[in-house]
Amino acid sequence: MNKHVTVAEIGPRDGFQSISCMMIPTETKLEIIEAILDSGVKKLQCTSFVSPKAIPQMQDATQIAQTLLEKHPEVDLFALVPNFRGAQSAVEAGLKTVSPVISLSVSHNQNNVRRTHEQSFDELKRIMDTFPELNIDLDVATAFGCPFEGRMTVPALVDFVGKLYDLGIRSFNICDTIGVAYPTQIRETFQALMAAYPDVHFSVHIHDTRNMGILNSLEAVRCGVDTVQTTLGGLGGCPFAPGATGNTATEDFVYLLDREGYETGIDQKKLLAAAKLEVEKIPGNYSGHHIHINVEQKGF
Repeated sequence: MNKHVTVAEIGPRDGFQSISCMMIPTETKLEIIEAILDSGVKKLQCTSFVSPKAIPQMQDATQIAQTLLEKHPEVDLFALVPNFRGAQSAVEAGLKTVSPVISLSVSHNQNNVRRTHEQSFDELKRIMDTFPELNIDLDVATAFGCPFEGRMTVPALVDFVGKLYDLGIRSFNICDTIGVAYPTQIRETFQALMAAYPDVHFSVHIHDTRNMGILNSLEAVRCGVDTVQTTLGGLGGCPFAPGATGNTATEDFVYLLDREGYETGIDQKKLLAAAKLEVEKIPGNYSGHHIHINVEQKGF
């Protein structure tokens, strides 16, 4: 079993986009991101190139990306892009990796990006043909369950990934968008995916809606997944998926990995300090547990 796990922090996108009670100043975003990176995080989803009308919090995407690219060339920075225009903006900002998103559920794909599967596939092919040098790490949303269609099946997911594989995609992020997965489902899913596509890199993104985020993320790691997406403080929740409340908290998951003997390269105490800074600066829906511990406990 691979004992190194890459913990990919996606709070600057999935966490910040969930905030509707205030516009987060760009300076505040960068302050929190700097604290995250200071803890040793080396892979970070810094923003999303979406329409400001759809998600106003992401209107400073270019500034965020360019600032971080200039200051932190050693960090693997990437952004979510819902369409060709978003990918083009990401390339113009200087990013080398993007995450287009296509939902396994037809209904959620229509609700999230306003496209059928066929339209999303065509848009993805256009991105790949226009920017062949761009690294694609594709998000498969609602991979385990959908708020509109219910539970998704493993054969349906394997077949769906196969269609994207045929387009040339070799890196997938499998997302539990509304937090309905459970360990047996996680295990069956990744065993099937890895058996069917041994040359593909799979990562995972688990929402903590039902307090299963850490359990399911660890199960994925035990199946051989070496990259897990989490958000600082567990902030977030998909705005286009009813019931998706909160993500797996980065500082909680790093704590668990440390004690299970996995290597992350992240200082959990510094990460926890970053999470507490975020709670202080931004009111939101946090699912994290360590952020509520205010007394230092010796030996822990």
